[in-house]
Amino acid sequence: MDKVSYGFAEVDPPEKTRRVGEVFANVAPRYDLMNDLMSAGMHRLWKNQFVSRLRPRRGETILDMAGGTGDIAFRIARSGATVTVADINPHMLEVGRQRAAKRGIGRDGGRDGAETLRWAEENAEALSFPANSFDAYTIAFGIRNVTHIDKALAEAHRVLRIGGRFFCLEFSTPTWPGFATVYDRYSMQVVPKIGKAVARDEASYRYLVESIRRFPDMQAFKAMIEKAGFGRVAVEPILGGVVAIHSGWKI
Repeated sequence: MDKVSYGFAEVDPPEKTRRVGEVFANVAPRYDLMNDLMSAGMHRLWKNQFVSRLRPRRGETILDMAGGTGDIAFRIARSGATVTVADINPHMLEVGRQRAAKRGIGRDGGRDGAETLRWAEENAEALSFPANSFDAYTIAFGIRNVTHIDKALAEAHRVLRIGGRFFCLEFSTPTWPGFATVYDRYSMQVVPKIGKAVARDEASYRYLVESIRRFPDMQAFKAMIEKAGFGRVAVEPILGGVVAIHSGWKI
C-alpha cells in the first residue's frame, strides 16, 4: 500500500483518514478560533473574496465540500442558492447545524420557505450524489486534508453539470521574497504554541501547519485540477500566495 503524507509523516491511507478525523473531532468546537489564530483573523476576508469570485445566484445548487461549520455555505446562502454542506466529519457538521440554527440561516432566502441549506456526511473521494447534480462545487481549507486529492478532484468533476464551476480556497506557498521566511517561522513555531496556550491542543495545530507545507504549490495544484478534466483553470494568489483561489470549469 502506497504511503500518503500526514503532516511531515508518511502513513498508510486509512491511517491518515483516521488521524485527520481525530484532529477535526478535537478542534470542531473551536474551529472558528483555530482559523482566527492561524490567519490572524484574515480568513474572514479571504472567504468573502472567495464567495465573491464564485458569484452564486438564486436557484443554483451548490455543493460545499468539507464545509461542516458552515462558514462558506452561510455566505453563499445569502444569494438564494441552495447549498449542500458536506463533510466527512459528523462533529463538524453538528457545529454547523448549531451555528445555522442560532443565526436563523437555512430557510430565509429560499422561495416559498424552501430550505437553502442541506447537510450531508460525505467522503470527498466517493460522493453519493449522482453525476451532473450541481452548478458549482466549493471547498475551502479542506482539500489538503483529503487522503487522495486526485480522487476528490475527479469526484468534483463528476458531480458538476456541464458548465459547472469548481472553486477551491486553500493555503499555499508564499512567493514574496523575505515574507516566505517570516511566514514559515510564524506558522511552524508560533501557531502550535498558540494552539497549546489557547485551545490546549498543540498536536492538532502542528498537523494543520505541517499539512500546509506538504500541499502542492499553486502551479502543481493547478496541473492536478487540469488533469481531473477541468478547463479554463486559473489561480489567484492572495497575500503573496499564503492562500490561493483555484478555479476551473466543467466544459
